[in-house]
Amino acid sequence: MKVAIRYYTRGGNTKKLADAISKAIGVDAETTSAPLTEDVDILFLGSSVYANGVDDAVKTFIKEIHVNVGKVVNFSTAALIRSTYKQVSKLLADKHIPLASEEFHCRGSFSVMHRGRPNADDCKEAADFAKRILSEGEKA
Repeated sequence: MKVAIRYYTRGGNTKKLADAISKAIGVDAETTSAPLTEDVDILFLGSSVYANGVDDAVKTFIKEIHVNVGKVVNFSTAALIRSTYKQVSKLLADKHIPLASEEFHCRGSFSVMHRGRPNADDCKEAADFAKRILSEGEKA
């Protein structure tokens, strides 16, 4: 099974999750500035919320996907809103790329809110989540 990890971060919160997922499943995590160059079965896509939306870098990355993607698995951090799932879902729908119904989201630190998040527990949960997704994908 071919798997890729891409993420966008400004403050490092989503990078922490991407690195935890990378270590857990043995796939290098790259920023959204690295385009997908080959088909993948699963793309773990990490984003954060900035001014109530995903960053333009994530929008551009999705817009510029020109390979086959079996499905995208969303992971995200945010200080205020629940996740980036709905926004990423709309972007992927325009490209006819399926989005897994499950996602991983946790709080991210911003200014004085949620200091220290994502923490070690959040990163372990993200790693366990990714391993479970891959395990389920291998059974399918």
